[in-house]
Amino acid sequence: MNVKQRTIKAPVSVSGTGLHTGEKVTMTFNPAEENHGYKFRRVDLPGSPVIDADVDNVTDTSRGTTITENGASVSTVEHVLAALVGLEIDNVMIDLDGPETPIMDGSSIKFIDAINATGFIEQDADREYYHIPYNIHYTEADRKVEMVAMPLDDDYRFTCMVDYNSHVLGSQHASISTISEFVKEIASCRTFCFLHELEMLLKHDLIKGGDLNNAIVVVDKEVDEAELAHLAKIFNRKDIKVAPQGILNNIDLRYQNEPARHKLLDMIGDLALVGTPLKGHIMAARPGHAANVAFAKKIKALIKKEKSKKRFKAYDPNAKPVYDTVDIMAKLPHRQPFLMIDKIMEISKTHVVGVKNVTMNEDLFRGHFPGAPIFPGVLQIEGMVQTGGIMVLNTVPDPENYLTLFLKIENARFKSKVVPGDTIIYYCDLTSPIRRGIAQMKGVGMVGDRIVVEAELMAQIVKVKETEA
Repeated sequence: MNVKQRTIKAPVSVSGTGLHTGEKVTMTFNPAEENHGYKFRRVDLPGSPVIDADVDNVTDTSRGTTITENGASVSTVEHVLAALVGLEIDNVMIDLDGPETPIMDGSSIKFIDAINATGFIEQDADREYYHIPYNIHYTEADRKVEMVAMPLDDDYRFTCMVDYNSHVLGSQHASISTISEFVKEIASCRTFCFLHELEMLLKHDLIKGGDLNNAIVVVDKEVDEAELAHLAKIFNRKDIKVAPQGILNNIDLRYQNEPARHKLLDMIGDLALVGTPLKGHIMAARPGHAANVAFAKKIKALIKKEKSKKRFKAYDPNAKPVYDTVDIMAKLPHRQPFLMIDKIMEISKTHVVGVKNVTMNEDLFRGHFPGAPIFPGVLQIEGMVQTGGIMVLNTVPDPENYLTLFLKIENARFKSKVVPGDTIIYYCDLTSPIRRGIAQMKGVGMVGDRIVVEAELMAQIVKVKETEA
């Protein structure tokens, strides 16, 4: 059964203070169209630049997760994104009039409450999940971080363990067996820090919006009355003590394992930056923002690789080509030994698929290389350009009177060698409209299910008489 995407019914705002900047900020959640995803918009900056909630836009993980795009940044995005994932919202535009999301009480619950108040709208498009296909591992040996994503087709499950070598916290575990448990079990769990970290942050003025109402402060060392009195003065409190649980007495724990539950919250928010709803079981030991982001990048790279393969159809040698070799020679001026495509299997105004059969009969293998024949990468690029050239020449009524000139190659990568007996399938797609005979394309060459070559190309078709002049 397909699940539909959803957004919110109407705009809803929350206001508060940024934890690190101390700046007052209003954040507004707005409905967004299908396949929009999560985006932030800095309405306080000229042009209201938009920052996509994408792991490739992460620029800092030192004290929260910061994303940057189009010359603008938003900090501490993880609690907001966790709320959206926990509510299973797919599309929303988040307006901010400052550089950091409001910390509120240090959890996601205030965002949950605001969004729940406005309600949801089911959209027409299906939600496309990425099902974890096999165990995906991430480790950091020096920090003893271990993370794994495992297959689980029916839901999004989390298990988290934290261990800070602290006699106060000890080793803590938290888990949810389904994402629908997030609101009740995880959303209200607040951020935490150790007293020695708090003192360092205060000393360097790194938590200008810090307040003892938005964090659990763990005390795992002896603290004298003078230090407590100093903290009370900084936070404008009459009295501060250390509670029996080993935390400052400013707040009561909502759960005995609230720190572990908050780490799970952070992990859900950071993994939202993958950009695709996940189905699987995520297990983590000692996670943090840097590890979460690195793990998210690993998952996103796998998704990108699989999507790339899926968009390429399997080559059917029995299928009738759109153009055979004779047809190609009627359009391209190239001839043996420099005609580098044998068939055109698909063609449209923006897309073309060509075929090159590599055989040992080609003269180049006498020298490239004796005893180890390898089809040259530069000729793979040439075949890609000729394939794209057919698409561009289809825009003129007399292609036989034109030549295809190669103007530029960028980001060329050769990923696997090509040898006699291989069949290269070239896929070329326009990346912008053709203007004055100039075409910009992204090309990929595949042998079977292997990508052997890819590049960004620019070519131009010109009349033969123009080249002679």
